[in-house]
Amino acid sequence: MKEVEKPRSRECRSEAGVTLMELLIAVTLVALLATGMLLALRVGLSAMDKSNARLMANRRAASVERIVESEIGGIMPVKAQCLPTGESPSLTIPFFQGDPQAMRLVSSYSLQQASRGLPMVLEFHVISGEEGRGVRLVVNEHIYTGPLAAGAFCAGQAPDQMGILQHVLLPIETGASSFVLADKLAYCRFGYRFVAAQQNPLAGVAAIWMPHWAKPFLPNAIRIEMAPLDPDSARVQLVTFTIPVHVTRDPMKDDYGR
Repeated sequence: MKEVEKPRSRECRSEAGVTLMELLIAVTLVALLATGMLLALRVGLSAMDKSNARLMANRRAASVERIVESEIGGIMPVKAQCLPTGESPSLTIPFFQGDPQAMRLVSSYSLQQASRGLPMVLEFHVISGEEGRGVRLVVNEHIYTGPLAAGAFCAGQAPDQMGILQHVLLPIETGASSFVLADKLAYCRFGYRFVAAQQNPLAGVAAIWMPHWAKPFLPNAIRIEMAPLDPDSARVQLVTFTIPVHVTRDPMKDDYGR
């Protein structure tokens, strides 16, 4: 008698899944893709930072010239009443200091209030840069209330190169309130233009640039010579510019500035 075979259970069943090798390949591809995206993002952010830095540097260079032109353009011919100090008697002098590395004047324009506030005594000074690299141009602002306020900057009398006693002003000091107009400069110096009429009327006038200004009236123009410490052709560079002075009358000959 033939035996009936029992149905055999399936020992091999199909199972869905991935192998370890496929998983490693997938993880590697995702890591490479993420790394590429991060590198692209980093390059883009670096380029944006450099572009923003260049834009800010260009704006700063352009604003320096605009600010200095406004400050010197608003110059006022005023007097300073110097009080007696020691052997120096009380004296009224025209208030303007013009040296190669320092300049002191009264202007109707200031950084604090622009052209809407009180006149200010502006002190421009060239000092050493950070870590002794190059120089920087700074400015101090003090409220001008009259000849007595300007006289507070008097330091007595001293003989000039010809031996003639002249009233001198206190040296300019920089501090936490000083505003840096320009930094990282190879050099910065001031020049003052004197226009003298020729004896021959047909010859016109002769303009002379002077490193020091000791005349009672204001110069015809002021020149500021600057050059960057690290030139970069991709950025706007600080260069030499000349600001004309429109009011050059002698304050000692009228009541202006009293």
